[in-house]
This record gives sequence, C-alpha cells and structure tokens, in this order.
Amino acid sequence: MITDEIQKELFSKQDTAYRDFQAKLIPNLADGTMIGVRTPELRKLAKQYAKREDISVFLDALPHAYFDENQLHAFIICERRDFAQCMAELTRFLPFLDNWATCDQLSPKLFKKHRQELLPYIDEWLASEQTYVVRFGIGMLMEHFLDEDFDLRYPEAVAGIRSDEYYVNMMIAWYFATALAKQYQAVLPFLEQNRLDSWAHNKTIQKAVESLRITQEQKAYLKTLKRV
Repeated sequence: MITDEIQKELFSKQDTAYRDFQAKLIPNLADGTMIGVRTPELRKLAKQYAKREDISVFLDALPHAYFDENQLHAFIICERRDFAQCMAELTRFLPFLDNWATCDQLSPKLFKKHRQELLPYIDEWLASEQTYVVRFGIGMLMEHFLDEDFDLRYPEAVAGIRSDEYYVNMMIAWYFATALAKQYQAVLPFLEQNRLDSWAHNKTIQKAVESLRITQEQKAYLKTLKRV
C-alpha cells in the first residue's frame, strides 16, 4: 500500500533534533505524532508522489497519523495544476487541518491564476466553525487579495469574524498588519473605528509597528490607537 510506503519513506528521512525543535513550535500536537522530516525533503517527496497514479489512496486515508503526513498531503495539493482537482482535494483535506504550520504552508500555486474562482470558497471557509479552516480562508485573502484585486469587502469580512481561538485571532491581526503595509489608507479606519476586538486590534498594531514596510510616521500614529 502506498500509505505504508510513504510512512516508511518519511521515517527514513527522520531528523530527531528537528522533530524536537518543531514540536516546541506546535505544542497542540499530541506526543508521538511528529516524525521530524525537514520541509525541503517533504516538498521533494510531494513532487514525486503527486505524479503517482495511486496517490489518491494516500490522500483519501484521512485522518493521517503523523504531522509529516499532513505536511506531505498539503504539499501534494500545492503541486496540482488543475483547479477542479485541486479544490476537490483541498475541500476533502481542510477539515483535518490541526495545526498552524500545515495551514499556513498550504498554498496552491495555481490560485494566482484563479483568484475570482477562489472567492466563493473563501466565503465558505470564513464561515466555518473549524479553527484552521477559518485561518486558511483569512490567509488566502491576505495572500491573493491585498494588491491589484483588493476590495474593501475583504477586510470587512475579516473584521466581522469573532472567535475565542488564538490561531484565528492571530491570523486576523496578521491580515490587518499586512493590509496596513499594502493598503494603509483604506484599512486604517478599521482601527480608528475599533472594528476589531481589543486583542486583535492591539496585536495588529504591534505587528504593524514591527513591520519594515510601514513608515515611522505611520507607526507613531498607530501607537496612539492602542486600546487599554
């Protein structure tokens, strides 16, 4: 079975020191669920396995037992060149996301050419009750809709999200800090009008102040907007 073959391959590339380091960065994963394969190795494997005719057996074998299998799965989806196939595989996989790292590294290359087709899916992801599905949706808006395709309805959608989940709120702050760097005048009112909850508001300002893409004058003004 290809699933057994993949597990064997992953363990053959295990780096225990890297595993222990990575485990500290993703504390919500259960003990024993991380093998410790470095990301460049996983990306190489994804390119190879994405071409296999029997890879669907692995992609359908959800949930995976190991973090590294989820990473490989994500990178295989990123290799897809057909939008319909990519979205079918992504839709199947997203509910099983269980950590910020896999969520944030899951970024299919072909989305750049299919932005408008992507928008209805993003609306669904933002409305999800699953932490990492929402985070993924915000991440896609941040990656693909803060430049030439920017529209105020996108930050409106993100500002409307309310969650008790740290990894959702951190992504909201990351989104707005990035939006300030790219669309400062358009996005600034969201802070001036207190459109975010207090934690996301202040974290946005913190991340924006740390950014090299925001001017010192802008940073000074943003600091005056911090909420107590």
